[in-house]
Parts: sequence; structure tokens; C-alpha cells
Amino acid sequence: MKNNYKQLTEEAKSAKQFSHSPYSHFRVGAAVLTKSGKIFSGTNVENSSYSLTICAERTALFKAISEGEKKFSAIAISTDQKEFISPCGACRQVIMDLAGNIDVILSNNNGKTKSLKMKELLPHAFGEKYLKKVVE
Repeated sequence: MKNNYKQLTEEAKSAKQFSHSPYSHFRVGAAVLTKSGKIFSGTNVENSSYSLTICAERTALFKAISEGEKKFSAIAISTDQKEFISPCGACRQVIMDLAGNIDVILSNNNGKTKSLKMKELLPHAFGEKYLKKVVE
């Protein structure tokens, strides 16, 4: 694993401590690495109306974008599970749309990691190329 990916994974793991998950008790931390070398972390924030919940991956990406970052290299996702947990469908679409085919590093509760490309997680993504066509 690339050296900066180790730090990225640690940042994702650390972000879990701030999880607000009183309903599911499913803590998730994420950290996104920008092309400029900055790391932005985020965690999941639940709401009693589940559809208003935001995932850790989107929190980290939105935080980076809100501070002017638009180019990304990788995202790390950490959970307390034994298995490698990949992003939900909504997060896959957001990651692909905002960050492209970046590296996705999954980290389990034993500290092991697995790396994938976004296209492996969302092979037929919807994107802006479909919005540029003029309907006649």
C-alpha cells in the first residue's frame, strides 16, 4: 500500500470516534486524499428519519469540496466490522461523480486493508456525459 495511504487509513479509523450512530450503532469513518496532498475526514451522522442520515464518505468529500478541493487521489473507509465494508450505492455514485476512478481503501476492525478502484465498485456509473446530450 502506498505510504500516504497508510496515513489516510489511520485518519479514516480515527474519524469513527466521532460517529453519531445512536440507531444503527454502525460506526464508519472516511478520509479523502486530495491531489494536493491534503486529507479531509468525515464520519456518519444519523438522524431518526434515516433518509436524512449522511454517510462518512459523503461527509469527507463534501468537507473537502467546501474548502476548495476538487481533485482527489483516494478515499479510505473504516468500520468496526470483520468484513471489508464497501460504500453504499449513494456514496458510490457521489464518489464516482465528484472524484472519478480513484483508489478506494477498505479497512476492517483488524486493521487489514483492501484496495479497489471506483470503477470496480460502480462499473456502469451514471455521469455528466449523459447530461450533455441534447434531446431533440
